[in-house]
Amino acid sequence: MNFSDLNLIDPIAKALQEEGYTQPTPIQQKSIPHILQGKDLLGTAQTGTGKTAAFAIPILQNLAQKQQKNNNIKVLILTPTRELAIQIDESFKSYGRHLRLRHLVVFGGVKQGAQETALRRGVDILVATPGRLLDFISQGIISLKHLEVFVLDEADRMLDMGFVHDVKRIIKLLPAKRQTLFFSATFPEEINKLANSMLTNPVQVEVAPVSATADTIQQKVYFVDKNDKLELLTHILQQDIKESVLVFSRTKHGADKIARKLQSHKISAEAIHGNKSQNQRQNALTNFKSGKTRILVATDIAARGIDIDDLKYVVNFELSDVSETYVHRIGRTGRAGAEGSSISFVDGLDLLNLKNTEKLIGKKIPVEKNHPFHTDNLVVEKRDSNNKPFRPRTQAPANNSHSKKPNNKSNFTRNR
Repeated sequence: MNFSDLNLIDPIAKALQEEGYTQPTPIQQKSIPHILQGKDLLGTAQTGTGKTAAFAIPILQNLAQKQQKNNNIKVLILTPTRELAIQIDESFKSYGRHLRLRHLVVFGGVKQGAQETALRRGVDILVATPGRLLDFISQGIISLKHLEVFVLDEADRMLDMGFVHDVKRIIKLLPAKRQTLFFSATFPEEINKLANSMLTNPVQVEVAPVSATADTIQQKVYFVDKNDKLELLTHILQQDIKESVLVFSRTKHGADKIARKLQSHKISAEAIHGNKSQNQRQNALTNFKSGKTRILVATDIAARGIDIDDLKYVVNFELSDVSETYVHRIGRTGRAGAEGSSISFVDGLDLLNLKNTEKLIGKKIPVEKNHPFHTDNLVVEKRDSNNKPFRPRTQAPANNSHSKKPNNKSNFTRNR
């Protein structure tokens, strides 16, 4: 199937051609016809499947064909992070470049003046994060009374970030008669309940479930002691990889530490995470996209919505405790059929996560031994509730000369 088979209007078809789009992805093939017909849709799709175009293209077409001329917000796309909101707005700009439709993105972390001015001039399509949207609503700057289409994107991430109550508040403000498009990579019970409360006889579209990794991504595991991870990363970036790399860190502090280490070795690197200001995050992302910064170190929440053309390498400095996160992370590369590579550093604290990840994706990830920090003697280390190495309290025996160091490691090893 080609985009020409989807009966798109000429201005959109021309924009897609200018973007180099010829064949729709599976999520686009399955979603666009139903959305054009005004149906509610429940979509399951992982990152990198072309999900944004799947709803942006038909929304633009439906609005253009109605030719309504007023200042009412007609479409709301609600998304969890600033980066993803900006990315979605850029997509509407690209696909709708030949249409006279007004779009705007609003998010927190910056002064509201410019956003407020644009809103008062009138907007057809609004992309927003929950907090800033509710702020504008409470100030009487935004009204959703005339909304025609509501898109909830990355619903599972909304739940992870604690936005579910804000989402429910926003839903209560929407008109009952509307088209609703609901997208989530996973569907835990609370997300299912939320979807059921919002949708009316939805078409269900499922593409590339979260347990699937793209065949175009070459995956490798590097076994390494925790204390050698920074040295291993530096070695790889100096000796093996010369291109841009997106590095994932479990924590904000860890992301900053990795960036500083690389900078000390004259490797251009910046960190992006929730403690950075909006301007810092956007500058870091812009520098990475332009090639000014070679290495971007990101936490999972900050990385959602990062879409870099032709990104070839992703490094997991640690594996996440949530196995599905692995799929989201490596999905930053190997997009739209391109080839990519993912490298995961695994120490004793990561071994259980590796086992769970391999179970989820249904395959063993090959181990790369050809590096100076390889070890065959990793042991599974337990963690406490704060995800730190478990150090059990022990009562010292009467004769301290016979005391033993608490053992926080299991009695089996992982050799490959």
